[in-house]
Amino acid sequence: MSGNILISKAPKQIQETIRLTGSKSESNRALIIQALSGGKVKVENLSAAADTVTLNQILNSLAQEPAEVNVGPAGTAMRFLASYLTVKGVQTVLTGTERMKQRPIGILVDALNKIGGQITYVENEGFPPLKIAPAFKQTQNKVSIKGDISSQYITSLLLVAAALEEGLTLDIEGELTSKPYVEMTLGFLTQCGIQHTWEGNQITIAHQEFERSTLVVEPDWSAASYWYAFAALADEATITLPYLRQNSLQGDSVIATIMAHFGIATAYSEEGIIIKKVPHQLSEKFFDLKDCPDLAQTVIVCSAALGHEATFTGLETLKIKETDRVAALQNELAKIGVKLIEENLNYTLDCSGLHFPDKISIATYEDHRMAMAFAPLASLVKEVEVEEANVVEKSYPSYWEDVKKIGFSLESKK
Repeated sequence: MSGNILISKAPKQIQETIRLTGSKSESNRALIIQALSGGKVKVENLSAAADTVTLNQILNSLAQEPAEVNVGPAGTAMRFLASYLTVKGVQTVLTGTERMKQRPIGILVDALNKIGGQITYVENEGFPPLKIAPAFKQTQNKVSIKGDISSQYITSLLLVAAALEEGLTLDIEGELTSKPYVEMTLGFLTQCGIQHTWEGNQITIAHQEFERSTLVVEPDWSAASYWYAFAALADEATITLPYLRQNSLQGDSVIATIMAHFGIATAYSEEGIIIKKVPHQLSEKFFDLKDCPDLAQTVIVCSAALGHEATFTGLETLKIKETDRVAALQNELAKIGVKLIEENLNYTLDCSGLHFPDKISIATYEDHRMAMAFAPLASLVKEVEVEEANVVEKSYPSYWEDVKKIGFSLESKK
């Protein structure tokens, strides 16, 4: 659905089964592993997300050594391919959208150049596009990298570590942000026979071969978070989400614990999960989202809509995502009279002015999660118009069809 969409006619009761696409985070790691394994590793249940489709197409096109590799808006693909193309010695220019050219990558490039890469910047120092030189030769097997900027830099290096002649030891400086994403990477590598040690702030992967194996991608817990929000804002709700696992590699599975504070119970079974709205008193006032920053918009919007003046921390990485997500949240929450106040890395909701107009229009800032996090407001606002609604294709292409499936009315707007 391109252009804007208007969401209206909220159902009083939601009772539905939603089948989620495979996890984008797992899929993109699996694709790099598959490519490095030379066909030994197979992947099942790949995500339909645009970012994953893009990465898959690029990896399949590299036999021709393209002069330019364009990832579009796919941040994960940019970070993962920087290491992959460098280590494989593919001579090319790695680029993306204008927004991608504003997203820093210098920390990863510095690490790659220290271990033998020859990457130069085509335009601005520290930012894509990147010119990658051929004939990579490893010069050292240990590198330090900051842990509090983006876990994707660390994952990018870990994915290629076993393919390096001397392996790789990563020294993580400072606090590690989004630790579950690093654990997901190592979990997938272990499933493919790649062993590691992690002691203190040091992760070591020796040079070793991938084993024949199959990586089965779990449905996307980040996508599941939006259904928790719909359930929390509905009068009554029971939503079944098949194939999600209690012991998931995805850090965003913590949404089940977080949303229990908002009155959503999660029941696990062999078939997946069932989430249900139950009577509950809102009490928890502090949420640390350091390990799950992709849930921030969903949880903050949900809390604001319920008039729950909670405080959130761990949002530092939000400012360098698809947009400055903190500023975007502040702008759009103002439309229902809510302030998100920043003070010393804590962000507190002021809901004293909360009100629900008959209609609001939500800007998405080329950010898929803005569209999906604010859509549940249609449970409380008669009409919610979401601008540039097709941004959801980045991670959850069938999102609007699923919103219609639970009973909302959707109308395309130009």
